[in-house]
Amino acid sequence: MTQTAPTSTDAPVAPRRAGRVHRAWFAAAVAFVTIIGAAAFASLPGLLIEPLHEEFDWSRGTIGFAVSVNLALYGLTAPFAAALMDRFGIRKVVAVALTVIAGGSVATVWMTAAWQLVLLWGVLVGLGSGSMALAFAATVTNRWFTARRGLVTGILTAAGASGQLVFLPLLSWLVEHHGWRPAAITVSLAALAVVPFVWLLLRDHPADVGLAPYGGTYTAKPAPVPGAARRAVTVLFKAARTGPFWLLAGTFAICGASTNGLVRIHFVPAAHDHGMPVTAAAGLLAVVGVFDVVGTIASGWFTDRFDARRLLAVYYALRGISLLFLPMLLAPSVQPPLVFFIVFYGLDWVATVPPTIALCREQYGEDSAIVFGWVLASHQVGAALVAFLGGLARDAFGSYDLVWYASGALCAVAALMSMVIRRR
Repeated sequence: MTQTAPTSTDAPVAPRRAGRVHRAWFAAAVAFVTIIGAAAFASLPGLLIEPLHEEFDWSRGTIGFAVSVNLALYGLTAPFAAALMDRFGIRKVVAVALTVIAGGSVATVWMTAAWQLVLLWGVLVGLGSGSMALAFAATVTNRWFTARRGLVTGILTAAGASGQLVFLPLLSWLVEHHGWRPAAITVSLAALAVVPFVWLLLRDHPADVGLAPYGGTYTAKPAPVPGAARRAVTVLFKAARTGPFWLLAGTFAICGASTNGLVRIHFVPAAHDHGMPVTAAAGLLAVVGVFDVVGTIASGWFTDRFDARRLLAVYYALRGISLLFLPMLLAPSVQPPLVFFIVFYGLDWVATVPPTIALCREQYGEDSAIVFGWVLASHQVGAALVAFLGGLARDAFGSYDLVWYASGALCAVAALMSMVIRRR
């Protein structure tokens, strides 16, 4: 039966029957390709630490500070980006964000001082990346899907890992054989390459093409929401009066600290400290990306069927255990126990995202994308702190061991926090 829409002057296209394959899956596919292309910027920071230290004699703490600015802005921009997407549309916001990433990355080729690294890679690339990625994935999922939201969230989250799989080996080879500048240019070109996909193929809302969301009923496209910044802050103050927000923000901060801030940034230099070639260590991170795809999609499937709180508790507990063993596994060559860690850790890398988004949706309804943006901000603040403190710890103690152990203990705390989030 063809769906009928309520009378509304806001509906730009008359409702029609969905085709054999619902248009929502095409929207998800475009978002997937876009996130893959943009993932190049997330693959490079860990590869820059040693080359920049050798060329400019900047301390690892200084380089880690620039990366921490990038990670913090990635998170702090997300809730405002979600509100901007409600105001100006997904396509415009993401296209501008990708262009800013491209500009900031290519400009690093000419930098000569540490403050320029902070400005270009920290501020510009941080602002651009924060305007898309997971906030983009959450907005696309909320608008285009009513059924299968957990699965789609898992697939789009896995896109970042797929991009890591694509770009890490290439970027590490470029850094090893041609220096870090060609790698920075590659990041810029990758971001620009996906702009046409967003602009030409993605639509902001199912009503733009006269369809209902997948598994839902037709609704007219809502009017643009003015005052994006004010709305983002208002939603924050409203959510901050509830206990689940702080538990979700706290657990996700630990998630960021133990993934983006720790392993993504410091695994390659830590492995290099033990005599492992940079290309081999980067290859292991790429393998993390392979299993991350499997683990995140499976997590989305589980989220549609099981209690999201229990899933989070299991994920954080297993991650913490694996990090406690890592210092004993690093060696000059890749040994089977380290491969086991990579597989195990990869399955858990961002498996926390689908249940976290599901809990935001359960608790905060229509504001869930913006609330998740603020929760993501805490994720990136946690990542930024560890990116910076990890570099300081390496400079001070000559080893990353203390950072691995502390992160494992924090994951145990996150597992306990997950279990006390109340059901709505």
